[in-house]
Amino acid sequence: MAETEEDGVIARIVQSMGEIPSAHWDACAGDSDPFLSHAFLLALEESGCVHNRTGWGPVHLLLDDPHGGAPAGCVPLYMKSHSRGEFIFDYGWADAYERAGGRYYPKLLSAVPFTPATGSRLLVRPDLDRVTTQRQLAAGLISAAEHLNIATISVNFLPEDEWELLEDADYLKRADQQFHWYNRGYGSFDEFLDDLSSRKRKTIRRERRGALETGVEIELLSGSDLREEHWDAFYEFYTDTGSRKWGEPYLNRQFFSLITESMADKILLIMCRRQGRYIAGALNLIGGEALFGRYWGCIEDHPFLHFEVCYYQAIDYAIQHGLARVEAGAQGPHKIARGYRPTQTHSAHFIRDPGFRTAVANYLEHERAEVGHDIEYLAERGPFRKGERPALD
Repeated sequence: MAETEEDGVIARIVQSMGEIPSAHWDACAGDSDPFLSHAFLLALEESGCVHNRTGWGPVHLLLDDPHGGAPAGCVPLYMKSHSRGEFIFDYGWADAYERAGGRYYPKLLSAVPFTPATGSRLLVRPDLDRVTTQRQLAAGLISAAEHLNIATISVNFLPEDEWELLEDADYLKRADQQFHWYNRGYGSFDEFLDDLSSRKRKTIRRERRGALETGVEIELLSGSDLREEHWDAFYEFYTDTGSRKWGEPYLNRQFFSLITESMADKILLIMCRRQGRYIAGALNLIGGEALFGRYWGCIEDHPFLHFEVCYYQAIDYAIQHGLARVEAGAQGPHKIARGYRPTQTHSAHFIRDPGFRTAVANYLEHERAEVGHDIEYLAERGPFRKGERPALD
């Protein structure tokens, strides 16, 4: 247990989502971000994907309401013994600090495990003052680090307003970029293509035709349509890709069954069938405003199929369901040619050691400038026709 310096508010650590009533957590998290839901985070723990033995020890922060009742706020929080599965890379920091005689691990991380999707991290009950409570949560994180004698806190993939708030609480700001697709009120996929240059329109149409020329059929599955046979096939794709990318996949087979039991209506599984068997698939999560692409895998290689399933089908779905954007995960400048735009992402970092903090702060100042220049450069060279629509804010 740790006590902040603001109004004597008590911030306490809870070591399992199972100890937190789902209604209490979801009241703070809201219902627009599927990754922040009690069901999703609980499935990660109940499946064993998130556990002390995997280097992801749950230490969720709850802010007690001084007047009793449900918590005033909460933070998804983990004690990490490594930096894998975060998509914000701090291996160089860890190496430098330990070479200087410090102890970088364990560290505190506020994030959704294995998920590079932007979302709130300082979760507040909707009937309370949001900014005041978020400041208390920021202070509670620092108190927890001091109480546990941990050197650093990272808060990954948070929205810009929380990024700025944490800077006021002495956290350091870090920027990176992803590639997101934005819905300009399109009525159809062809209307989206009309925003692109002629050459890019022709390329995308050719890729979409080419993806299906070998007899591939595409199925979109959600809710009660999802069955164990679909997950058996998809898990084969996922483990093949995961083994090549990370050495060992982050998620196990049980996880997919658990989220189907608890949140099937938030899942969009795009499966590809050829000659009577499934040969590829992509997992998406459906949010209130966005479609989040997460995992892709295949057991047969077909030209352009990855683009069709992961990018074009996602755009088509977002248009049909009125979603504001598609977030297709980390990395991938090749997404720009498919209509995705470079977008800044944010993380915040609290470092207790003053000397180490100064060194990291200097590095981050230069890194933020480079990220900003890179985004500007890529945006100017995107596939969109010039002057057709106003620039994104």
